[in-house]
Amino acid sequence: MLRGQAQRLAAVLAENSRYRDMLKSAGSLEREVMVAEIIAVTADASRHILLLDKGSRHGVVEGQPLLGAEGLIGQVILVGESTSRAIMITDSTHAVPVQVLRSGVRGLAEGTGEIDNLMVRHIAATTDIVEGDVLVTSGLGGLFPPGYPVAEVVSIEDEQGSAFSTVLSRPMVDLDRGRHVMLALEAARKIDDPGAR
Repeated sequence: MLRGQAQRLAAVLAENSRYRDMLKSAGSLEREVMVAEIIAVTADASRHILLLDKGSRHGVVEGQPLLGAEGLIGQVILVGESTSRAIMITDSTHAVPVQVLRSGVRGLAEGTGEIDNLMVRHIAATTDIVEGDVLVTSGLGGLFPPGYPVAEVVSIEDEQGSAFSTVLSRPMVDLDRGRHVMLALEAARKIDDPGAR
């Protein structure tokens, strides 16, 4: 019985640690955020969809960025009154505008359907990008807050007979862990503002 209680306590302490990291990260965003709990994940292994415990009555809107303590997780795609669905950045139908933190080179990070893999295609072979570079949100399009970490470059593959390379990267967030996420409220309001387009 004591061993079982110790295991439950260890799980609670680990979750509290992740929650504290998320709150510290929220302070650096310079925008209002709301914390939501993940209450379900899609049963389809080829899709990376989350069900959240917040909906329209809490201020959630479609397109809202989903953030974790270490980086970008995804965005809201469907909103109900009390729950919403979000797609993760690794879903094969998702893409996010990024730039290399060190050099400023821009690209589009696409999901591959693998939980720990993103791909940036059509990067010129002469581009200043190396393994270990950090990709951050570029802010282009106004959907995602600029400068938020997305992924770390793990390899650069030259396309045979082409002047382009494919950049493979690993998301900064462990997308298959944790129960809480942050929703960037201010970013979502900007999308709905006709003057911001």
